[in-house]
Amino acid sequence: MFNDLSSPAALLATRRTAKPRDMIAPGPNAAQLRAILEAATRVPDHGKLAPWRFVVIPDDRRQALADLLTAAYRAERPEAGRLELEAMESFAHQAPTLVVALSAPVAGSKIPLWEQELSVGAACMTLLHAAHAQGFAGCWLTGWAAYSDAVRDAFGGPGDRIAGFLFIGTPGRPLEERPRPAFDSVVRTWNA
Repeated sequence: MFNDLSSPAALLATRRTAKPRDMIAPGPNAAQLRAILEAATRVPDHGKLAPWRFVVIPDDRRQALADLLTAAYRAERPEAGRLELEAMESFAHQAPTLVVALSAPVAGSKIPLWEQELSVGAACMTLLHAAHAQGFAGCWLTGWAAYSDAVRDAFGGPGDRIAGFLFIGTPGRPLEERPRPAFDSVVRTWNA
């Protein structure tokens, strides 16, 4: 399905984001998803705090997620129109596999919050790379739902934040390369 994934450099260079609405079955089976999630926990984690959590949304709970998103959206935006509400519904049903990533910082730790938040970002990116290594495509989205307290409370506690919704599946169409920054515009050698 993808180019040569035999080297780590090729694996990293060929990962692309797929649109969740374009992903089709199959998604990872239970063993593959476990391997993907286990890889996501092997990230830099100063203090060994594990300041992240993952919540898998099974197929039979996707409608419950859609109902949650729609109700929370209506509560925050009573003037919402039909298309906005339909977007909440379809968001919950995209891609064969959906994982909610939570930033769950350890309060009172000597490890700065910023470092804990960086660790959850690393966990999300590693999850996407692990999915790609298994032959799947992935996408990391936030959007309105990631910042809703009502949605957050369905998955974690008041100190948690939704780091993203991670969709995994098979690309339903070829993945396109997006424009990347010019190397010299983002990398320089320090000369003090």
